[in-house]
Amino acid sequence: MDFEKLVQSRQSDRKYRPQPVEKEKLLKCLEAARLSPSACNSQPWKFVVADSRDLLTGLADAACGTGMNKFAYQAPVIIAVVLEKMNITAKIGSMLKDKDYSMMDVGMAVENFCLQAADLGLGTCIMGWFNEKKVAGLLGIPRSKRVPLLISLGYPDAPLRQKVRKPLEEIASWNGY
Repeated sequence: MDFEKLVQSRQSDRKYRPQPVEKEKLLKCLEAARLSPSACNSQPWKFVVADSRDLLTGLADAACGTGMNKFAYQAPVIIAVVLEKMNITAKIGSMLKDKDYSMMDVGMAVENFCLQAADLGLGTCIMGWFNEKKVAGLLGIPRSKRVPLLISLGYPDAPLRQKVRKPLEEIASWNGY
């Protein structure tokens, strides 16, 4: 798919067909995330893939416990994105510049994952509202780690929606604010 069409077609899918995701496609998505840029090549992420029915039910419970993300029960795959430690150079840069480079890095890796999924005909939804402690407990993630995002993944069962975005003039300017 050409890049412009890919960006236009990637959306947050909240309805999935009951069809498993092929491991080869999942591996391609993970590889796209792995190749993402990061501050000082720190790569402060780990993607924990859940595709067993029992685990998916528990993760969906964690995602829906707040009344949000009820679609998670339909997802054939849920990925927990674990924030790992930055390398020393990125950590020093983050402190000196008062910018959380690791969260920016995770965002780029997640977007690469989702764009690759869209290119393969898969749908995703990035979730930030969930019971993080429950997710960590289900997946055996150490208490010292954070799980900033979950990604649902599967074959979408809803049409492509028209994107509603601010006009370009509101989000960009030339040669000054």
